[in-house]
Amino acid sequence: MTKDLDLTDIQGNIIKAYGAYNYQKARYLFLRINNGDKGRKFVAAITTKVTTAISWNKSGASPAVEKPMATTNIAFTYVGLKALELPTASLRGFPEDFMMGMAKRKDILGDDGPSAPENWDNIWKERVHIWMSINAQNMEALIERYNWVVEQVEASGGGVTLLTGHRGDAGEDDLPYQEASVLYDEAGNSTPKEHFGYTDGIGDPVFEGQTNIAARVLGRGKLMRDGSWAPLATGEFLLGHVDEAMEYPKTAPSPTLLARNGTYMVYRKLHENVGTFNRFLDEQSKSFPGSKEMLAAKFAGRWRDNGAPIVKAPDDASKAEWDKAFEAADFAEKKRMLTDFTYNDDIHGAKCPYSAHLRRINPRGSLEYGVTNAYETPGALDDRRRILRRGLPYGSVKDATRDDGNHGIIFMALNVDIQRQFEFIQQQWINYANDFKEGNDKEVLLGNHDASHPGKVVLQVEPGSGKPPHFVNNIPRLVETRGGDYFFIPSITALKLIAAGMVDPT
Repeated sequence: MTKDLDLTDIQGNIIKAYGAYNYQKARYLFLRINNGDKGRKFVAAITTKVTTAISWNKSGASPAVEKPMATTNIAFTYVGLKALELPTASLRGFPEDFMMGMAKRKDILGDDGPSAPENWDNIWKERVHIWMSINAQNMEALIERYNWVVEQVEASGGGVTLLTGHRGDAGEDDLPYQEASVLYDEAGNSTPKEHFGYTDGIGDPVFEGQTNIAARVLGRGKLMRDGSWAPLATGEFLLGHVDEAMEYPKTAPSPTLLARNGTYMVYRKLHENVGTFNRFLDEQSKSFPGSKEMLAAKFAGRWRDNGAPIVKAPDDASKAEWDKAFEAADFAEKKRMLTDFTYNDDIHGAKCPYSAHLRRINPRGSLEYGVTNAYETPGALDDRRRILRRGLPYGSVKDATRDDGNHGIIFMALNVDIQRQFEFIQQQWINYANDFKEGNDKEVLLGNHDASHPGKVVLQVEPGSGKPPHFVNNIPRLVETRGGDYFFIPSITALKLIAAGMVDPT
């Protein structure tokens, strides 16, 4: 990579997806600030434990930075920053979407029906000011760090309140934290699965300065004209840096030190209707010309067992061949097979449908219909819609035939422009499909499907094959929003300025 970042100034959850570093357990806490001065002192105490993005040494490097047993990170809503008494001139620099917060953006996000804010967990009926995350390698480390945070809350003398109102597995709705964890198989081994059974967490974007390993960029950066991959511009994910348009953010708070090396986080609790998904998949597979697992792969863009891209293994026979090659490959080649692909030879969506989750959230240049040499990269437009994904599953499925219970995914998206990146994907690519020439057909898994007006998608076939396309009808709502908000993740420098009451926009 050509860009050097000050990793000691960047919060670690921006650079690192903690789940990939064996942090299998997490708790997410939400707090209210009751007094500005005491709130700033609380932030100062927490900042001493905030995990930065500095690399953890594996063997004898200097200086030695050991991998912690638990990580801690912090972010603020707009009203939280007001409660911390940031100057009005600084507050005015934040973008409108962040100022409004998620609940007021419900119409843009499609949070209606069962996903409407009035149906969210009780925690979101409170005024949330602070988000904190604790990721840990085991429960002991998680509980130890959680207890330390609680001690800081108590030491604030009422300046900060740890909010309750999270749902729990036993049906309670007043827990003081949202728990999350990787899922485990029957033998007790950790898996990369989520509750619908898909292999998750593959192909997160890579940007300049994030890694010096070229192989990690394959399929995860931006696609170049010669078929190679390059890291995305840092400014797509970190404020204060140049983005893919060779510009700095048009809307950012002042002074520069408050914004630089920070970013915005979208936090969403997404409940998975596991019973409905299983029934829907069973029913639709009865008429589908392929296996049930092949149809499930068509919905997501990847096969459930090992994450094989369906564009490379579009049917049961080719999947069997792909599996043989995958089993014989070394670790690096396995990674490449999972990420290094395009849709260049699938322009009609016969292999990977345009309705598939994977293709909707990252079209990999395939929206450039018939255009050549217009930009340096085929995906110049969709490269500006990329988001960093963080989070873990939560809860456990006790009865796979039912939807009730407490299980789903804690989804966190990091980006510098919530409206241009996350909201655009949610509104235009997940809940609408004009860019994919599919009208208002929603993405199958995450779309806000309406029971009163059932949706459909078309699984296309190769032109001239003589085969008819397959229609998937009566798609139910498979995922429901249970809460969330928009947060600003400051740099370490900005945290110290906020804590000291020294933010000066002049």
